[in-house]
Amino acid sequence: MASFVKDVEEKITKAINKLGYQTDKVLLSNSNKPELGQFQFNGVMAIAKKNGLNPVELANKLVDILQEDERFEKLLIAGPGFINITFNKDYLLNYMNKCLNDFDNFIDIEKSKKIIIDYGGANAAKALHVGHMRSPNIGEALKRLAKLYKNEVLGDVHLGDVGRQSGMVITELMLEQPNLPYFKENYTECNDSLNLTIEDLGRLYPVASNKAKEDEKRMEEVRKITAEVDKGTKRYLDLWKKIVQISSKDIKNTYDKLNCHFELWEGELDSYKYIDDTLKILKPHMYESEGAYVIDVKKEDDKVDIPPLIVVKTDGSSIYATRDLATIYSRMKRFNPDEIWYVVDKRQGMYFEQCFRASYKSGLVKNETKLEFLGFGTLNGKDGKPFKTRDGGLLTLNALIDMVKEIAASKLKENIKGEEREKIVEQIAISILKYGDLLPVRNTDYNFDIEKFSSVEGKTGPYVLYTAVRIKSIFNKLEKTGEYKISEISSKDEENIIIKLIELTKVLKAAYEEKNTSIICDYLFNICNLYNKFYAEHNIINEKNEKIKQSWIALSRLVYLVIEKLLDILAIEIPEKM
Repeated sequence: MASFVKDVEEKITKAINKLGYQTDKVLLSNSNKPELGQFQFNGVMAIAKKNGLNPVELANKLVDILQEDERFEKLLIAGPGFINITFNKDYLLNYMNKCLNDFDNFIDIEKSKKIIIDYGGANAAKALHVGHMRSPNIGEALKRLAKLYKNEVLGDVHLGDVGRQSGMVITELMLEQPNLPYFKENYTECNDSLNLTIEDLGRLYPVASNKAKEDEKRMEEVRKITAEVDKGTKRYLDLWKKIVQISSKDIKNTYDKLNCHFELWEGELDSYKYIDDTLKILKPHMYESEGAYVIDVKKEDDKVDIPPLIVVKTDGSSIYATRDLATIYSRMKRFNPDEIWYVVDKRQGMYFEQCFRASYKSGLVKNETKLEFLGFGTLNGKDGKPFKTRDGGLLTLNALIDMVKEIAASKLKENIKGEEREKIVEQIAISILKYGDLLPVRNTDYNFDIEKFSSVEGKTGPYVLYTAVRIKSIFNKLEKTGEYKISEISSKDEENIIIKLIELTKVLKAAYEEKNTSIICDYLFNICNLYNKFYAEHNIINEKNEKIKQSWIALSRLVYLVIEKLLDILAIEIPEKM
């Protein structure tokens, strides 16, 4: 199945070949001068230069061949050889109706792959703060986009469930609940539930952290317990695993609010059983240096210094790299993916480059397996500084969600009541958060302006939702249901929408290849703008000409389908009303 765009590009490629010339790739572009055509082909100059030809003469020869195809209504040559293309109306309408019946007509499916996406990355036993929002939002959108291209995709939350937070929480628990069976020297097993709430965990860590900062003896105890958990001392490890379970439930609830879901709920703890096998593979490439075993990963053509990767301490204690490499080994052994994507803060780029190089160098990963670091920028407040609470602490993610829900509620009509109101408020709030978070180019820092992103005008989630609800209201007013067909292009507004819909193939492909959700957000805003202009100037429900009316309704259905699909990629739900 080829999209409209791919079909035309293949036709132009064949025409070039028929003239006796070769081209690597034909790209159909949006027209810079709509008065000359709907699209344009700009590749003639490059082919002419390569073959020592006059580009205008070559363009004329190419147009002569293309004019034999009835899909091309008008072909105009401009400048040094730009070919401006206007398509046959019936051909455009036929394609639009195909897309109305099957969205996959917009997508050029190539070879499917097995992909693991590592996103989420919350730390167990700590409250999620606003800095934890970007990874699940971006990762979930990229996962859904990859699935649209028929890939087999697994999302892994990859919890940070190993580290000093274990020592912090357990040492404080020793003081508050010293009679827990885990603290007895003769401990063997405990199947009882742990009497701890998520509120307790939210309190325990900061209390312990503050105490440890002021008391070196307390910090030493934290280090000792952390090491005991790391080496697998049963009583401490069993206790920590129960704490992680309690924490994971709360983390999942927060991610669920953002419509972010995972096929794998694993963390660093899950890598422990693979560490020995991983180190056996890495051992021939490691050497001892300053109390640790390291691997050289620099290359001759490096333009910056890439230091050796510290893999494991000489006493056998694991560190981040030990567990990340063991996780890679686990993923290759269990799933054998074609690609693994890491959606992580861009400041960790050097570390992941070291890990990837060590994985390839040691044979932990096959050369044909792609490990890709997808760094993202920092989310800041409106003032460009990190989000803070009034007392100067980090704002929790749940607090931000509640804050945005209050704003969403203030904008919703008062006649919407009860559970329906609560659901719609949440849908609008999530659209504010997610669209605002996914709109910036992934690796750039940005300021989250709640007032700006909650507006029903401009590039915002509520604006896109409002457009979708507006279209849905048309369908609700219709007496007749059933099949509708786009059969007319009776205005420039309709033509503009159709041309924008044809662009969707390239938009989706660019977003997928560049791993860039901002392309989808921009497109959503543009298609909504075009539709709202059309809606304002055409009275769809009261149109007297039944054929034109049905065509407008069908076009509206197609626009709604596109908005719905793209919002679903962003993990945003459309409410019934606003």
